[in-house]
Amino acid sequence: MANNASARKRIRQIAVRTDRNAARKSRMRTFIKKVELAIAAGDKTLAAEALRLAQPEMQRSVTKGVVHLNTTARKISRLSARIKSLTAH
Repeated sequence: MANNASARKRIRQIAVRTDRNAARKSRMRTFIKKVELAIAAGDKTLAAEALRLAQPEMQRSVTKGVVHLNTTARKISRLSARIKSLTAH
């Protein structure tokens, strides 16, 4: 247990940061899920639009330190490749 003021403050800061990061990661996952659902439905234009909206959210999670840059790059690349392989409606 924390025995001094600075350690207690760090515990509070970590709790706030953990909650904030969890919310950011959850938000990013929600955007990715929308893209996945559009791909599963086979709607290329909807999937492309969903990815266009998801990309800034994913990049923002990188700048905030929630996920690694390469992780986001890989996810975006794989999603866009899957969208490309869909036949246009």
